Amino acid sequence: MMRWERVCVHEFGAVLPPVELSSAAIEEQLRPVYERLKLPAGRLELMTGIGARRLWEPGTRPSDGAAAAGRLALDRSGVPAEAIGCLLFTSVSRDMMEPATAAFVHRSLGLPDSCLLFDISNACLGFLDGMVMLANMLELGQVQAGLVVAGETAEDLVRSTLAHLRTDTSLTRKSIKPLFASLTIGSGAVAVVLSRQDVADSGHRLIGGACRANTRYNDLCQGGQNAEQGTLMSTDSEQLLEKGIDTAARCWQEFQQVLGWAAVDIDRFFCHQVGRAHAQRLFSTLALDPARNFETLPYLGNVGSVSAPITMALGIEQGALAPGQRAALLGIGSGINSLMLGIDW
Repeated sequence: MMRWERVCVHEFGAVLPPVELSSAAIEEQLRPVYERLKLPAGRLELMTGIGARRLWEPGTRPSDGAAAAGRLALDRSGVPAEAIGCLLFTSVSRDMMEPATAAFVHRSLGLPDSCLLFDISNACLGFLDGMVMLANMLELGQVQAGLVVAGETAEDLVRSTLAHLRTDTSLTRKSIKPLFASLTIGSGAVAVVLSRQDVADSGHRLIGGACRANTRYNDLCQGGQNAEQGTLMSTDSEQLLEKGIDTAARCWQEFQQVLGWAAVDIDRFFCHQVGRAHAQRLFSTLALDPARNFETLPYLGNVGSVSAPITMALGIEQGALAPGQRAALLGIGSGINSLMLGIDW
């Protein structure tokens, strides 16, 4: 069972990139494609609920955003850098194949030589997986405090997708659909410090969680580097929605059993932000109150592994979650995997 008794969650550090790219601006770049295929303007925002996403300035690496968020999380936690015994970098985006991107964040933050560091990669669930791994080490007493960071850089994916859409004249109204999901992706960075309660008590506790895998459908969303076209991703959005929600529904049942929580016991939900239809379908299927869902989707889009935790970070900053309330992080990632975590805030 995924339960913890001694793990404290400290304040998140969230960093939003400086460049805003609206869905209207994306469609303006695709105007010849829209005209050729007779697609209506406003389609992208109408389908997804995403009005804009954020992007970094050119040359920004995943470790840059992650280190900035990590520095902010450390400052807010009051836990000194020398007390960090583990650093986990958890983004889809990475600086390079080798070394681990965590090594660049470690150096930037001046963390101790005794700090265990490595990358975790699991699509959009990486950050939540990092919280699980670190919580286990804290519970066992292997480390006293640790840091989970993520920095997603969507610039190359958006740029490559736009270039592909503009130049591939063989695309049809049907064949273009798997590429549209790539235009929902945005950049951002987030970090959180976890500690043992007897070392640094924040008053906020990570209680437990549940996970479910449904890898029979790992072909529904796949992406990677193409030597000629850059980073591209292909997504069967309709099937991914259906199978992802089904996987989440089974995860939700176990989550309630493990934590002993019912939906009415949870004050706020912070979910992986994919699209408007996804959120509506998820809350309808799980019979959750949509009024308790805090969203960043309209102005951040899908920020990969950063999405759910940065949504919680911004929710806390805006007063959507108060001390003494309960929160649930609901994650779904391609693969297909679902991971849900419960926090007593």
